[in-house]
Amino acid sequence: MSNAPVDNGRRRFLTIATSVVGGVGAAGAAVPFIASWSPSERAKSAGAPVEVDISKLEPGQLIRVEWRGKPVWVVFRTPKMLEQMKVHEGQLRDPASDEPQQLDSAKNPYRSKRPEIFVAVGICTHLGCSPSFLQGGFGEKVEGTEDGFFCPCHGSKFDMAGRVFQSVPAPLNLEVPPYTFIDDTTIIIGEEEGVA
Repeated sequence: MSNAPVDNGRRRFLTIATSVVGGVGAAGAAVPFIASWSPSERAKSAGAPVEVDISKLEPGQLIRVEWRGKPVWVVFRTPKMLEQMKVHEGQLRDPASDEPQQLDSAKNPYRSKRPEIFVAVGICTHLGCSPSFLQGGFGEKVEGTEDGFFCPCHGSKFDMAGRVFQSVPAPLNLEVPPYTFIDDTTIIIGEEEGVA
């Protein structure tokens, strides 16, 4: 055993230096590990908002876009289509969109921010099939109504506001996604107005 005096200053320096190097090493190992928890660019883009140009959308026309892997419809409803929606309100399961899954922007007679432009996720609320847009041929399915959406899988029927008719398998109205108009001819699907 050596009787040499202990250099406490050197011991303190080595302890601190070892702790700092160990801390830097732990941080260096943690950064890539924590970064791996973030979604990939592909995953981010799959859930990202989608910009839709509606400048060429004609009255009575439906266009389809994809948002979060789902088909989204944008329909330019004619004045006649808007009038038809008032005729069959007594035949609808949830005419005022009171079910809790509906956005506030869907709680009006047109279920839209502008009466003539309708935006909805094109997936039946029964088992996930995609309904067909029947323009002028919907009268065979619902008397007195020429236009609407018909799900060929199990016969669910929706009006031009995506409201489900009674006595069909679909339990809910079509989903209205969050969306906002950034100008008269452009919609952003996936962002609600005033929500950052």
